[in-house]
Amino acid sequence: MSAEKTLNERIFQALGFEVLAILLSTPLLAWAMQAEWQLMGVVTLANCLIALAWNVLFNRAFDRARRRWGVRQSVPLRIVHALLFEGGLILLCVPFAAWWLDIGWFAALLMDIGLLLFFLPYTYLYHWAYDVLRAPLRHWYGARLAR
Repeated sequence: MSAEKTLNERIFQALGFEVLAILLSTPLLAWAMQAEWQLMGVVTLANCLIALAWNVLFNRAFDRARRRWGVRQSVPLRIVHALLFEGGLILLCVPFAAWWLDIGWFAALLMDIGLLLFFLPYTYLYHWAYDVLRAPLRHWYGARLAR
């Protein structure tokens, strides 16, 4: 395995993840929901920003609570973490989607579930591809920057 990622590289990786996710999921959601792509673009961008903020806030609070209560990391705790994280994300994203798209809460929930089903394989494939392409890209960019 190659060297650890720097903070700048992690930021680049995260931004790439979000931009590609928006570019892929917006037309897919527009098609599935039979909505204008501009409306869905706002929803996917908002979900991205909400998820980013929720990730930081939730993980910080979860880690503090885990340390305070003296709970060690384990598989059951990771499952609880994932369920609470996704549940909170649903509570934050569904109302916005329902309001913005002027649809019912159930339709917004189904859309959110669709997003989750999109993001499960997307997350795996994006990070796998990033790791595979990382060394050749760093070599190529390094050679370009050295000129």
